[in-house]
Amino acid sequence: MEDEFNVTYITLGGHVEVHKYRYLYFVIMFTVYLLIICSNSIILCLICIHKSLHEPMYIFIAALLLNSIFFSTAIYPKLLMDFLSEKQTISYPLCLFQFFLYYCLGGADFLLLSAMAYDRYVSICKPLQYSTIMTTKTIIIFLVLAWLLPAAELSGSVLIAYNDNKKLCKFVLNRIFCNNAITKLGCVTSVVNYIYGIIIMMNIALVPILFIVFTYTKILVITYRSSADAKKKAAQTCVPHLLVLISFSTLCVFDVISNRMESAMPKSSVQLIMSLQLIIYHPLFNPIIYGLKMKEISKQLKILHIFVARTKSGPFVIYYEITIQRKMDIPIL
Repeated sequence: MEDEFNVTYITLGGHVEVHKYRYLYFVIMFTVYLLIICSNSIILCLICIHKSLHEPMYIFIAALLLNSIFFSTAIYPKLLMDFLSEKQTISYPLCLFQFFLYYCLGGADFLLLSAMAYDRYVSICKPLQYSTIMTTKTIIIFLVLAWLLPAAELSGSVLIAYNDNKKLCKFVLNRIFCNNAITKLGCVTSVVNYIYGIIIMMNIALVPILFIVFTYTKILVITYRSSADAKKKAAQTCVPHLLVLISFSTLCVFDVISNRMESAMPKSSVQLIMSLQLIIYHPLFNPIIYGLKMKEISKQLKILHIFVARTKSGPFVIYYEITIQRKMDIPIL
């Protein structure tokens, strides 16, 4: 009887009519995944190639886009395989690993946005000290902490969940991927895991959001007293970050609410669509916002578009020509 509750595989029960629309789902999500990889990679490569974009703000943007690629890769391959499978199942250890990546990379997004907010605060409110504060060492510390802190805290949560849920009473997860709902599969609800989860949410989500609100409030106060040009420059760099923060925070709030109200939210097409928003909207929204709203990135995208239109020799020749002209200080246009 001891092994009665031991289970190797968990059924992902959040899919709606997957057997009927599996190929449609697969084509749509595979296309979205390619768009996410390509759009984020293009801007990421532009930031890496052009020295004019080797500034703290653009480095943090590149890290955020790279994080979006990691986040999507943690979800999409398994999701695509599920669409083509007869049974949508996942092993419990692999589900825990996906849960870990999902929240670890999501927490990294909040911390990277906090680093961007701090960079903008120093740039606008303390311009004379910017070069001494935002050094290469500072940037590296921010980047390491953005990925290391969530990973360290989520590791503890995974260990607690694994130890508490060695015996599972529920074998169906009403989701299309593994998130915090996995903690409800155990026979006993762990108070320790619940409290620890709240602490983690405060550390990697609530505290960064409050910090971002504080820094942008200070920026707003400073720019309100400044000239029209200063206000315009601040808006050009701050608005994209705020748009990304608002969209991502909204999706995270839905994720928390849906997990807390799981019993009151039966499986439906609406729930499936909202779950897909978490893995579609944000990874696609980032490159669009930064590509259109950030002046220097938008400029380089236009240059790249002109080269693609003029060149028939493929992307490697385009990359070579841009690199050579940049090194020789030849105007690209």
